[in-house]
Parts: sequence; structure tokens; C-alpha cells
Amino acid sequence: MKLNSNDSLYAEELQAAYNFINHHDDFLVVSHVQPDGDAASSTVAIGWLLSQLGKKFTMINEGAIPSRLDFLWSANEIHNYTLAPPNRTFSTVICVDCADFSRTGKVQQLFTEDRVLLNIDHHPTNDSFGTVNLIKADAAATAEILFDLMNQFGIVWDAQIATALYTGILTDTGGFRYANTTPRVMEIVSLLLTYGVNGHQLADHLLEKMSMAQMLLLTKALSRLTFTDGNRVGYIYVTPEDMSETGAVNEDLEGLVNYPRNIEGVDVGIMFKQVSDVAVKVSLRSNEHVNVAEIAQSFGGGGHVRAAGCRIEGKLNDVINQVVERVRQQL
Repeated sequence: MKLNSNDSLYAEELQAAYNFINHHDDFLVVSHVQPDGDAASSTVAIGWLLSQLGKKFTMINEGAIPSRLDFLWSANEIHNYTLAPPNRTFSTVICVDCADFSRTGKVQQLFTEDRVLLNIDHHPTNDSFGTVNLIKADAAATAEILFDLMNQFGIVWDAQIATALYTGILTDTGGFRYANTTPRVMEIVSLLLTYGVNGHQLADHLLEKMSMAQMLLLTKALSRLTFTDGNRVGYIYVTPEDMSETGAVNEDLEGLVNYPRNIEGVDVGIMFKQVSDVAVKVSLRSNEHVNVAEIAQSFGGGGHVRAAGCRIEGKLNDVINQVVERVRQQL
């Protein structure tokens, strides 16, 4: 599948990424903290590519890969930095799906001062922190960019790499329901299906099924559903006690923010997760009128126009008031 002829800068960046991978070895591959489907899929996709090229590599993340993504190629080989960081450093790094350098988390302590870094991402807020940057802000997922990168190498496709890329695109498009589902996205996934991807099984497993802990957590969160500004803003919050009482883990939070956003008449849905007495993680989703990436950026975070997030130091009620006020200003 060819690139658009007018996308010459992207073609140049693909070539630079190709050269970076060809000219180096012994890579550290990392995605963002609390990895989602696109982050985990992109990590293993790069790992798979490096294995095909006979390159040495280590895959790592701060925190665990969600258990529902265990089916991905070599997902069990992605090191959890929090549990067992490697006893060495790396001078050649590939970052995937990290909107900015801070999203690599504590893993960056493994980077040497003179490291060279390939930054592959699709977030419009990406600050081009790499030695080499491959960024396509209108790509639906980092996995979509990796589809193009794989084709630079003339690889022989198989079901494992096709499933990884399909998973990243499936999850970041909300099952092909979000506005980032372009004609090209559908062309790519239709081609991936020809390599043996079980699309209906992935959709059921990743988008439909809920753990009991997730259902219990959702029940608690929705009991606090609050609306402001003529019901144009809806938000929920989750506390550490909620996580403990339900037995939920971080991956059980995924998708909860969509519940307030999906209510008719709501422009912006927000989920606040209290991570300590003095820190709150914020997830924002919007429908048509609000650029939540700008809001997240104003608090040191980032993301997309319709989906973004940040971490804010402060007490839960204070953070809620700050963020809702910022959303109100956008409205």
C-alpha cells in the first residue's frame, strides 16, 4: 500500500527511521507508562521487526502490560521496570506511542547520556524529543505508522505481526467508531485480516468483555456521576479505596471515562483517579466542541483533540475544580 504522494516529509521520516534501525543494534524498546492497546502492540511490533532483522533488543515498560494483551507476540517478554529493572544501561532507544519524553517514566534512568533515540508516535502534542522522529499526527494509532515502517523493510508478513498492528488500531479507534477511522485505516486493517487476524475475536475480547472487578469499579464510579454547565460536562472519580475494595487494577480503568462522555448532551467526559493524597490522574474525552489536548497540555499532559490526559498535584476536590473550570473556559 503506497503512501500519499503529497506526504513527502513523512516519507523522509520513514527513511530516517529505517536507517536508524539498520545502522544500530542492541535496542531498548519502551512505550508509555500504564500502556494501552496501542502502546503494548507497538512495543511487540518493534520487537518482532528487530527479531526478523537479527537485531538484539530488550522490551520494557514502567509497570505491567495489561493481562488482556497477553496474547500478543512475546508480550510476556516485556520487562516490568517496577519489578525488575535490567542491571545495565542502553545507548540506543526506540520509544513508541510516547507523546513526550516524560511518558517513558522511570525507564529513562536506563538511557545513557549520549543515547540516540528513535521517537515513533501519533500524538499531535509530541514535542519531537528523539534524535530521529517519526511522527504522524493524523495517524489513528502508532500501530498505523508501524504498518508503513514495516513495509520499508520488505518483511514477510505473518499472523503475529498482523495481529499486533490490528490490535493497536482496533483499540485506538474504539473499534473503528472514532473520528480517526479513515479510509486508509480500513484499507490497512482489511489487508491485515488477510494474514489470519481474528478480528471478531479481538473485538469481543478487547472491547466487549469486562472483568468482575471492572464492573464493580464502574458501579462505584457511576454512583458519583456529576454534571455541570447545563449537563455539558460530566465527570466521575475513583479513589484508592475503590481500587482496593473491588480488587481492580489499572487496566480496569480503561474505558470508564467514556461513560460520562457518551451521555446525550455531554460535550466533555472526565475521569479523575486519585493516586495519592496529593496527586490525581485525569482522563478527558470530548465529542465535538472542546480540544481536550489543549486542556491536558495546560496541566503538563497531552494527547489528542478528543482524548487526552494529565497528572496534577493536589487534593482530589481541588483538582476537580481546577479541571472543570478549565473545561468551562473552553466551552
